[in-house]
Amino acid sequence: MKKFAIFFTLCLLTFSATAQSLDFGVKAGLNFSNITDASNLDTRTGFVAGVFLGIKFGDKIAVQGDLLYSQQGAEFDLGNFDLDYLNVPLVLKYYLSDRFNVHLGPQFGVLLNQETTIIGETIDDIATNNFDLSGVIGIGYDLPLGLRLEGRYSFGLSDVPNDVAKGLVEGKNSVATLSVGFAFL
Repeated sequence: MKKFAIFFTLCLLTFSATAQSLDFGVKAGLNFSNITDASNLDTRTGFVAGVFLGIKFGDKIAVQGDLLYSQQGAEFDLGNFDLDYLNVPLVLKYYLSDRFNVHLGPQFGVLLNQETTIIGETIDDIATNNFDLSGVIGIGYDLPLGLRLEGRYSFGLSDVPNDVAKGLVEGKNSVATLSVGFAFL
């Protein structure tokens, strides 16, 4: 992950020399998450917040990277399965108009915290992967005065359970996010 962060920073510095404009700011919103392929799970509503850095090339193309704290997981009848990630989505943004854009790209997540609660008791022995790879699609609208509205869907490409051979159900993260941002630049 450290090598990836260094590579990403170098790419941003290189691109900034040819970019038309930089876009840096903060964002916050709500996640509606679940685990695919697992039965009897309901959507968990969580919080997402962080910073973004975007570089716009011309009128139509931009690249944006985020650094986000993201509450994900699922709920079930007797408890909940909470997963907290540090997510880094890197999306290509294509502007359909001056303000409306669509997003597409990968997302890299590092598990910060995992807690499973059943009938008020915390269970610590559920093995989950520490890394999550997802795909991201979304839409955005850039309002005046630096305000940003975004809706994204991230679909997991890696399993949440660490070892499905131990009887754990296969499943991937599935997260819909609605967020509001403010750009300082």
